[in-house]
Amino acid sequence: MTEMEREEFWERRFASTDDYVFGVEPNTFLAKELHRIPAGSSVLSVADGEGRNGVFLAENGLNVHSVEASAAAITKARRLASQRGTSLLFEQADLMRWSWPKSAYDAVAAIFIQFTTPEERPVLFERIKSALKPGGLLLLQGYRVEQVNYRTGGPSDPEHLYTEEMLRTAFADMEIIQLRCYDDVISEGVGHCGISALICMVARK
Repeated sequence: MTEMEREEFWERRFASTDDYVFGVEPNTFLAKELHRIPAGSSVLSVADGEGRNGVFLAENGLNVHSVEASAAAITKARRLASQRGTSLLFEQADLMRWSWPKSAYDAVAAIFIQFTTPEERPVLFERIKSALKPGGLLLLQGYRVEQVNYRTGGPSDPEHLYTEEMLRTAFADMEIIQLRCYDDVISEGVGHCGISALICMVARK
């Protein structure tokens, strides 16, 4: 899938319904680890989709920069922020072509960002690390390769999915505070629903 095809796919998916494809509640892992980020911190929410995570972070006193490629998703995210009475900075951009700020954020939230090809993934990871301030935190969750057997969300191509070894290698230059593989039932709209093969990581630059 080319970058243009990928952008068109997500735009169609988010525009196909007025409902929130991945729900309006924050990712459970992100909510559980929120305590690690001091109030007032600057946070980048990568590929923030319809805003459930970015809005949640903003509601909890963080200065959030929400970056997302889909215009339809951002429209929904703005609506959610308005309904929740909170504000954050929204920016429409393809993350592989975006001009990433350097050492700009106290934390980065990277929740189910498995849209990249195996060739693009190291580039995206390096840009995420570069965007963090020294001492900044990365909160990342995704699907493990075993997810292809469950088919309850995420890419169908296992090359887009994570392994523990992959993340340990990619983030070996950071302090890995937590790296956990587990299966759990999740309910995040129709997009992520059912028993899932998950991996989560908290790492400090």
